[in-house]
Amino acid sequence: MPAVTVENPLTLPRVAAPAEARQRPVLAVTTAPSGFEGEGFPVRRAFAGIDYQHLDPFIMMDQMGEVDYAPGEPKGTPWHPHRGFETVTYIIDGIFDHQDSQGGGGTITNGDTQWMTAGSGLLHIEAPPESLVMSGGLFHGLQLWVNLPAKDKMMAPRYQDIRGGNVQLLTTPDGGALLRVIAGELDGHQGPGITHTPITMIHATLAPGAEITLPWREDFNGLAYVLAGRGTAGTERRPVRVGQTAVFGDGGSLTVRADEKQDSHTPELEVVLLGGQPIREPMAHYGPFVMNTRKELQQAFEDFQKGRLGTVPAVHGMSEGGL
Repeated sequence: MPAVTVENPLTLPRVAAPAEARQRPVLAVTTAPSGFEGEGFPVRRAFAGIDYQHLDPFIMMDQMGEVDYAPGEPKGTPWHPHRGFETVTYIIDGIFDHQDSQGGGGTITNGDTQWMTAGSGLLHIEAPPESLVMSGGLFHGLQLWVNLPAKDKMMAPRYQDIRGGNVQLLTTPDGGALLRVIAGELDGHQGPGITHTPITMIHATLAPGAEITLPWREDFNGLAYVLAGRGTAGTERRPVRVGQTAVFGDGGSLTVRADEKQDSHTPELEVVLLGGQPIREPMAHYGPFVMNTRKELQQAFEDFQKGRLGTVPAVHGMSEGGL
């Protein structure tokens, strides 16, 4: 799980929560069910079973893979619509191409993030490039959905392609963890992702036995999803492992610790830390549309059916099957 790394974390700026910061308790630990998305790539539904009051402004998150494809096996998604929210696709290992009905698109690979603000709506496709389909190979990533407030739901769509080399790299006082700030701010250090809804997104790698205690905005919620390895969350040391999410309560700091012993194939604890300012608006969510009312959902479906969200380009780099 390389994503973006450094040989010596002690060369990086160091972050620690102030001693007086109130620790966030762990309210719950949930286990993500497994399923399939798109044309059949395996996913873990990270937020399944979590009350939306603890997720807002996040809607859902899928861990895609980790899977080592044989030649001919890599899969993507067919053309599909979105309206009313943002999709954040973070590729840890592998390559994904993306394209939309407005002519946007690009390629993201190890450590890159594609941030798509669907806004008023578009059609979208994501798929591995033909070279990866032919060769097979490792694929692992995340897709996170972030809600938009009512005032921004019908804004013009836009993209941000955040290259792995642009993320803000930090460490802890003892150098035991590498913190990749993809979006938002941590202790005055700003990640490159520009967000409409205030959030923080961090991919942290903790060496065996390492602990992080980070300052956390009191007006944000707090979530920790384990991509790989085993550890504990909170000062109460609630056990967490791959595929589990720790939901934190209120406070000004949060703590995650890696177990002293990890599995041989996952030598370190890999965790995604998420925080966001709740929108606290009514949400109507069905399929690829996230609006505020049922009437707005019905309008989104009608607009999609009548081609108002765009049409699949007659000539494009990927088939409607996604490959």
